[in-house]
Amino acid sequence: MNKIIIIDYGSGNIRSVFNAVKKISEGKVKISSTIKELKSASHLILPGVGSFESCITGLKKTNIMGDLREIVFEKKIPFLGICVGMQMLATKGFEKGNFLGLNWIKGEVRKIKTPQKNLKIPHMGWNTLIFKKRTKFTDSLLEKIKMDYTDEITAYFVHSYNFITKNRCDQIISTNYGEEITAMVSKDNIFGTQFHPEKSHIFGLAFLKTFLEQKA
Repeated sequence: MNKIIIIDYGSGNIRSVFNAVKKISEGKVKISSTIKELKSASHLILPGVGSFESCITGLKKTNIMGDLREIVFEKKIPFLGICVGMQMLATKGFEKGNFLGLNWIKGEVRKIKTPQKNLKIPHMGWNTLIFKKRTKFTDSLLEKIKMDYTDEITAYFVHSYNFITKNRCDQIISTNYGEEITAMVSKDNIFGTQFHPEKSHIFGLAFLKTFLEQKA
């Protein structure tokens, strides 16, 4: 049976992620930042609301960084970062300064540039997803919602910064908002979404269910 740990480091949307995962999971779902719980997890989820600076500082204060890296890279436990949780996977973030991220997926997080006057920052609301790369994950996801790569699929976004991946192959899904926005990244057992699956209705729940089907 799965044991899903939602990492608690002071981020604001943990409860909504917990409720969404609890709705679809037959396994145990816990909110925790203890090393013991992290090491016993079958899946790890890192939510994120706020700035890159506040989130990475909060995560560092938990003193789990070294153990977390070992769990993800050596034990290959499936890991999902959501919103700023995804952005923290990057090498650097430039919100409120210049800060080092986890560097698990190489790239930089920079402010969205919108030359169109009608596009406001933050990028907030539903937007169409563009599948850049076909994977086993996306095949399984689309099968669940009975849709294809050519269908219009939307997800819910709230953010002002964009994860620009160094390697294009790490960008799985994008969207457009004045520029190309990274909507999903993936590398081995590491996944990240700029959109909020817990707020993206049927598609979002299908996404979370697909993630929980990943095995170490």
